[in-house]
Amino acid sequence: MPSPQSTDPDTTTTTTIEAPATVLVLGGRGFIGGHTVQALIRSGNRVIIGSRFGAKATETQLEQRQCRFQELQDSSAWDALLNGIDVVINCVGILRQRWRERFQAIHQHAPLALALACTERNLRMLHVSALGLHADAGSGFIRSKLAGEQGLQKTEGEIVIVRPSLLDGDDGFGAWWLRTLARMPLYLLPSSSQGRLACMSVDDLAEALAAMANANDAEILQWAPERVVELGGAEEFVLRDYLHRLRGGVRRSSVIQIPHWLCRSFSHICDFLHLTPYSFGHLELLARDNAPRPNALADILGREPTPIAAWNEPARIIAATTPVEAASSRTNCS
Repeated sequence: MPSPQSTDPDTTTTTTIEAPATVLVLGGRGFIGGHTVQALIRSGNRVIIGSRFGAKATETQLEQRQCRFQELQDSSAWDALLNGIDVVINCVGILRQRWRERFQAIHQHAPLALALACTERNLRMLHVSALGLHADAGSGFIRSKLAGEQGLQKTEGEIVIVRPSLLDGDDGFGAWWLRTLARMPLYLLPSSSQGRLACMSVDDLAEALAAMANANDAEILQWAPERVVELGGAEEFVLRDYLHRLRGGVRRSSVIQIPHWLCRSFSHICDFLHLTPYSFGHLELLARDNAPRPNALADILGREPTPIAAWNEPARIIAATTPVEAASSRTNCS
């Protein structure tokens, strides 16, 4: 790992300081980035957040450096953001284009400029991408993410592409929608959604990113020999079975398969109006396998991935254990 360094004022020798790395988390206020920030703090790292708005560090708030990818299209534009940084984790991405925020600028040009800047400074960069990207996709989201990966793979620095599968977490917008859908008695699903998903906890991804940020070079080479690491949960599901898992209980919801063309039309409407997390890109990804080959998550974490639990799993556990605890209490009091 690129180590924090200092120069002895009495000599010209550069010495390595054994200290936790200072990590810049780009998109640190988002779903993946927020969990990654917490995982890094637990690992003892100093964390700086890159977000749309800057803010000084306080007793209750981490330092934030202004980071607007549409304005960071050249490697020299990253100078101020990378000052004093040892490792960069890029969690920035947009599902839909917005004013001044275009797919190519956010997913392709800015990450490449960042990678070149990191290479010049000998910094490790972890770039969070996605599984299932393919060149023949109709979605601009998918094509731009793939082009971003291809650009990074041509660089010579310590740039690692991290491809997670579908993420689950209580505070994720897309995850919340899926868990809400799972409670319904009837699922209306695209007929083309036959790809297998290795759904994983966002906390597992965050822990893995923290581990890679703090790993030595040999560990990085072991986990990502081609500078690409793929991550997912221990189980694989097609979408309908994943929803049944999230639903919990014995009774499964009924499923109605909706023709692909109709789902495609609806996805374009959602994209145009910026409605729901459902998008044309998601529709295309669901039609293909979205599972890691191989899955490096257990090796990085040193344990098995966290199982995906039903939305009401904690309540069901409490309901199952409460009568036993109550009976034990009555016995002890008699």
